[in-house]
Amino acid sequence: MIRPASDEDLPTLQDIERAAGVGFRDLGMDIVADGEPPDLAALRSFQRDGRAWVFADGHDRPVAYLIVDAVDGQAHVEQVSVHPSHARHGIGRRLIDRADAWAAEHELAELTLTTYVDVAWNGPYYQRLGFRFLRDDELGPGLRAIREREVASGLDAWPRAGMIRP
Repeated sequence: MIRPASDEDLPTLQDIERAAGVGFRDLGMDIVADGEPPDLAALRSFQRDGRAWVFADGHDRPVAYLIVDAVDGQAHVEQVSVHPSHARHGIGRRLIDRADAWAAEHELAELTLTTYVDVAWNGPYYQRLGFRFLRDDELGPGLRAIREREVASGLDAWPRAGMIRP
């Protein structure tokens, strides 16, 4: 079940992010696996603005989450993460659908995100969900700034790109 994230959920979102990152270690992407999740203040900002959702299990415990923002006049998936114990059950797709609904509620016609080009559960996965890669000259100033922060933090040690879907 997808529901808005609560204050009490926020530490669990950090745990989900850490667990989801472990899969990157198997690809030799230790900097990603060891990356810190968003801090509680950042998560709380998304949550209080109505831009954070969780997918909860049958006991109402979050097992995945989504946070979105508006960037360059488009809805932007800031983060979507699924705990590995619940991966491959369509939860990520359902959360992306929730991002689409948020976009429609805010009259934003497109959905963007940034991701790793070649990681199976990143670029290829989002292509299956109808996203396409953006060329650098298609990036708006906000998405370009996000990409620049990613480069500065070392995340571009592996190919990364912006993606979009209507």
